[in-house]
This record gives sequence, structure tokens and C-alpha cells, in this order.
Amino acid sequence: MAGKPKLYYFDGRGKMESIRWLLAAAGVEFEEEFIETKEDLEKLRNDGVLMFQQVPMVEIDGMKMVQTRAILSYIAAKYNLYGKDLKERAWIDMYVEGTTDLMGMIMYLPFQPADTKEKNLALIIERATTRYFPVYEKALKDHGHDYLVGNKLSWADIHLLEAILMAEECKPDILSAFPLLQAFKGRTSNIPTIKKFLQPGSQRKPPTDEKFVAVVRKIFNI
Repeated sequence: MAGKPKLYYFDGRGKMESIRWLLAAAGVEFEEEFIETKEDLEKLRNDGVLMFQQVPMVEIDGMKMVQTRAILSYIAAKYNLYGKDLKERAWIDMYVEGTTDLMGMIMYLPFQPADTKEKNLALIIERATTRYFPVYEKALKDHGHDYLVGNKLSWADIHLLEAILMAEECKPDILSAFPLLQAFKGRTSNIPTIKKFLQPGSQRKPPTDEKFVAVVRKIFNI
């Protein structure tokens, strides 16, 4: 029997957090090895396990996988969270790419200069409420199902819930104009594997703080 997937990244959210979410939602236990110093990262690079000299990296099924999108796609397909056919997969991909764009804006906010944060936070809220969330609200309204694609839990739903919770950290009432997304959040948050991941003490990481920013800046000399 194969061992647990092993995740190599910093002890924080970043690009690994969506991978943690997807594994947890699939009910898969995983281990983590945290990169805490520049030397830790250099060792991985010198060992030749990082194809493009970058993390995240996940050891799974005898592979050392890199590139966030490739890792997520593999996990989604392996655990039946990637639709039943090519058309459903295409819809899942479109929705995931949208939430990835939004989450990217939120993810990089703590790394931005203090004098631009307020402006960028306002842009995140504007984009979330006028560009991204209306798409998902309309999708749920048009087909009347509980989930975004195929009336079955998929990677798109897990990714969207992660994005919603990140956006609520920016503005707690950000879903006030989206009743179907509010209901969606309630449903998906109570799926047993996800509910467990949302409990204190899980491997879910807290919002990015100054300490995590400082660690990343030191490792990358930025």
C-alpha cells in the first residue's frame, strides 16, 4: 500500500493551501515537510527533486509532482472530483481558473507595500462581487443543483468554498448579495471531510501574517 502523500512547502497557505484543501476534502491523510530556511529549499533543489526549482512539491504514487495546477488536476482525477466526461471537466476547469485568479489577488495582498494595500483590498472586493461571485450565483440559480457541475461534489466546489472563506476574511459580509452562495457555503462546509478540515487543529493554515511573509522573504531574499 502506498504511503501518505507528502507535501513540501512553507508552514503557511500560499500555493499549497488548495492542495491541502483538495486532499482533505477527498478524505486523504497527508504529511508535510516544512521549508523553514533558505538551506532547506536549496537542499531540495540540489537533490534534483524540483523539476523547475520551485515548490510546492508533492510526493504521491511514486512521483515527485510539481506545478500547482498539475498536482491539483491529478488529485481531482484520482479521487473522482473531476467530472464524468470531458465537458464536465472543461466546466470544472473554467470555474477553478476563475477562483484561482481571485485567490491569487488575496494571496499576494500581505506581500504588497503598506501604501497600496487599501487600494488593492478594495479591488479584491470589487472583483469578487462584480466579476467572480455573480458567475457562481448564476450557475447555481440556472441549474438549481447543489453543486456547480453535474450535481456532484467536484474540485470546482471545493475551490470555490476556499475562495469564499478567503474573501470573507477580507470582508465578512461579502456574500450579502449572494443568497445561493451563502447556502452553498453552508452545505459544502458541512460535508464531513470538509467540516473536519475546518475544525481547529486541522492541517488548514491560518491567514497569512507578517511572520509568514518574513519567512518567505528571507528564504527568497526579497
